[in-house]
Amino acid sequence: MMHSVLSFTVSSIKEEHMEPTLNRIMLYVRDVLATCSFYEQHFGFVSEKHADDRVTELRPANGGAILMVHAAGKSVKTGQVTVKLVFDTRDVEGFKEKCMAQGLKFGATHKADGYSFANAKDPDGNTISISSRAFACR
Repeated sequence: MMHSVLSFTVSSIKEEHMEPTLNRIMLYVRDVLATCSFYEQHFGFVSEKHADDRVTELRPANGGAILMVHAAGKSVKTGQVTVKLVFDTRDVEGFKEKCMAQGLKFGATHKADGYSFANAKDPDGNTISISSRAFACR
């Protein structure tokens, strides 16, 4: 009787290179509660804070990056313009009207290459923008 011998070679497992993804943005602010309320009211974020944590996470209702809100130290200057949070919306004018009814005024709507955007400030003076760029035909 003939027996078959199966031989298996286990190849070395390749180290997977995990590419990092941008999922969280830290905001250093003067008034954590005011900032959280602002992003909850105007952009639909939901606050999550654990008793032993100094960071409040603002989770977006429709996916996207989590905002991590942390009280700024006395030496931190808030409202710098080196970073702008951009929120995608198909209807910039409609969103501006909704925000205006809630007390948030955006500036003039700017037209760019097939899309539009408008800017405003959060309670700490950080620049935020609403933009239809993500929906532009390119």
